[in-house]
Amino acid sequence: MKPFLIYTFLILTLIGFSQDKQHTSYVDVNYFKGNIALHNNDILHLINGHPEGVILSWNKKTYGFNDWEQRFNYPDYGVTFSYQNLKNKVLGKNTSLYAHYNFYFLNRNLMFRIGQGIAYVPNPYNKEKNYRNIAYGSHLLSSTLVILNYKKERIIDNFGLQAGFSLLHYSNGNVKAPNASTNTIAFNLGVTYNLDTEEPSYITTIADGEKEKFAQPIKYNFVFRSGINESDVVGSGQYPFYIVSAYADKRINIKSAFQVGTDVFFSNFLKELIYYKSISFPEENVSGDEDYKRVGVFVGHELFVNKTSIETQLGYYVYYPFDFEGKTYLRIGLKRYINEKWFGALTLKTHGAKAEAIELGIGVRL
Repeated sequence: MKPFLIYTFLILTLIGFSQDKQHTSYVDVNYFKGNIALHNNDILHLINGHPEGVILSWNKKTYGFNDWEQRFNYPDYGVTFSYQNLKNKVLGKNTSLYAHYNFYFLNRNLMFRIGQGIAYVPNPYNKEKNYRNIAYGSHLLSSTLVILNYKKERIIDNFGLQAGFSLLHYSNGNVKAPNASTNTIAFNLGVTYNLDTEEPSYITTIADGEKEKFAQPIKYNFVFRSGINESDVVGSGQYPFYIVSAYADKRINIKSAFQVGTDVFFSNFLKELIYYKSISFPEENVSGDEDYKRVGVFVGHELFVNKTSIETQLGYYVYYPFDFEGKTYLRIGLKRYINEKWFGALTLKTHGAKAEAIELGIGVRL
């Protein structure tokens, strides 16, 4: 009950202090029901019902007073609270809080929402009381929300309707084992309510379809990332990791940049895993002397949205002394620019659908 009260307080506080002349706002409430996707056969025993729940959001509209709002077709941004009953006593009932963006297509009738936040799980794995819950190894999880809705506002006064599909992903990024994670794919139906009776007109200082002239030389980035994680062996312990990255990026236009660079990984959990494998699985021919460090090269893309950007990278290990989850890796996450040079980053590193770490970083772009 306590997490619900905290989430509610945060949302109501934001609503109460959000009004200004350049924005209007609205709330929407969606009921959803669906299925847990079988992305891993290990969670088959956890799929025995149709999860359902409620998604409550507050949204601030943009009208082009800032150029980035016009570039992205006047998106909304806001906060979302979700409650989900996973219809399984082992998994329990999750609550989550997200920061989100809404992007619009098809004459603003099609809305795409992407949100990232934190979830609270009241019933995580416990080796004595809840040993079947291999999906959630901790009370707090990282959660991603994706919604695709057909939407009509102000059908009756300030009320509107929307319907579509939702994806709710829960994972702790291997901060603590086990971490099989879940993905709920659901149909949702909801109501919207505009909190303002009048809306300002959309500003179009950037001509429709006109390419903005933008030029920038190649920039050189240096990033330090860190965090804690654990191998898939339950109880093997949480260890810090350190990642040093260097890459060059080239802005191809005002929205996008391509990247190429290298990562050096100091993953201390691999030290324990190498030792464990060497004494527990002699058939795997692990000596125990293998180096825990790895070096990768990557290509990437950065999408600039205001001071926030979305970063995606595909990497390949060129130094790989110990086999762990394959030679390719992915990184996806958010960057927030403090000024023109310095930025913070929150990213997820995975091997396909298998998460390795949630990375918190700081970097400079020169």
